[in-house]
Amino acid sequence: MSILSYTAVGLAKAIKAGETTAVEAMQAVLDQIDRTESEYHCYVTIDREGALKRAAEVQKQIEASELEGPLAGVPVAIKDNICTEGMLTTCSSKILENFIPTYTAEALCNLEKAGAVVIGKTNMDEFAMGSTTETSHYGVTRNPRNTEHVPGGSSGGSAAAVAGEECFFALGSDTGGSIRQPASYCGVVGMKPTYGTVSRYGLIAYGSSLDQIGPLSKDVTDCATILEVIASYDTKDSTSMERQDTDFTSALVEDVEGMRIGIPRDYFGEGLDPEVKEAVLSAAEALKSRGAVVEEFDLSLVEYAIPTYYTIAAAEASSNLERFDGIKYGYRAKDAEELHTMYKRTRSEGFGPEVKRRIMLGSFVLSSGYYDAYYLKALRVKALIKKAFDDAFAKYDVILGPVAPTTAPRLGESLSDPIKMYLGDIYTISVNLAGLPGISVPCGQDKNGLPIGMQLIGDCFQEKKLIRTAYTFEQTTR
Repeated sequence: MSILSYTAVGLAKAIKAGETTAVEAMQAVLDQIDRTESEYHCYVTIDREGALKRAAEVQKQIEASELEGPLAGVPVAIKDNICTEGMLTTCSSKILENFIPTYTAEALCNLEKAGAVVIGKTNMDEFAMGSTTETSHYGVTRNPRNTEHVPGGSSGGSAAAVAGEECFFALGSDTGGSIRQPASYCGVVGMKPTYGTVSRYGLIAYGSSLDQIGPLSKDVTDCATILEVIASYDTKDSTSMERQDTDFTSALVEDVEGMRIGIPRDYFGEGLDPEVKEAVLSAAEALKSRGAVVEEFDLSLVEYAIPTYYTIAAAEASSNLERFDGIKYGYRAKDAEELHTMYKRTRSEGFGPEVKRRIMLGSFVLSSGYYDAYYLKALRVKALIKKAFDDAFAKYDVILGPVAPTTAPRLGESLSDPIKMYLGDIYTISVNLAGLPGISVPCGQDKNGLPIGMQLIGDCFQEKKLIRTAYTFEQTTR
């Protein structure tokens, strides 16, 4: 059995049993990167020397029985908007091309304490703004399942690294589907936890009320294990929640008997690819065959989710990205004669077109005369969307639907039409607006062999129901 074919949990067990070592696992990953990275382009930064050195240290700790966790010695890839002390962290943007943080994000600290070993930082849409990983300053990432297609975004580098065996698992961030959608496109498992479950400290913000760090992995067992490690209460993050129910691996049970699963009719209308529809409904039937009660229902306000999301996210982005001005850190325009010229030129040269588009949209909806008409209205609709989900979860344990309307588009297709790219998020963004957990699980392929993902959505703090349902489906279809 090749080392690369192990799951993260399987690798940790093999290392603990002495069947392989953390150094051998890291070397196998680095060798795979050498073979495939020129084609996939999953990474922005690879810390070869540091990764091998840390793997050797972790191996000694494992042999001394100082590290016995389920991820000890496992190589991990980190999205390039998650701060790592001493390692370049750029958000795949020119404006942060030389930024090296002096601290490490809390979620990554938790992984390192558990013995996971960082390989490097993965490519992403610039400042997480995009759905294809084509807006990166460092070039596009390609989907390992078919390199003529995108891997999704904005966590496309992380999803592609898992799919292409250039890591054993990865961390991504999800603002409007940025973990679940690339997981679907690349045929891996991706989870966005309930807002506040994983600390946002050290995550470079896009939309502060929407962003959440989560895992991308080979299977549901890995996903639950990683989430259990990274979830923690953090006093450094004012949005962090103190939870007592983060033993997510306890939900790895093959049992959905009597579970109530709702399928929103609104998710299966115009615009959904027939092959995606068939695969997702077949997945629902598989769960039904295991004893789940599956029924359709109307989930209102779906049509308002996209304008609501892009109004709120762009408004928050315009505020969050104000700090990138060429003064404190990052890129600075040269030869500017006075301060305001330097600001303008730094931002004009440092930000890419999609980031500029969203900053301008956000500044517009927050401006005098338009704040009430757009931003406040969006906040009211956000509350109505949350209420619609509350009503649904009064009847159902889990909501089941597609992750995206289609399989992965060809490279270049989405960039030519930003609105089409935004519409690709129609099934994922409501989850972020309502602060809910969601998971993407592979459920089939289209006629071209491109992966199709099923999305399971749960009520706040009900990740265990999602994990149990996803695990049962995974075991049923293996």
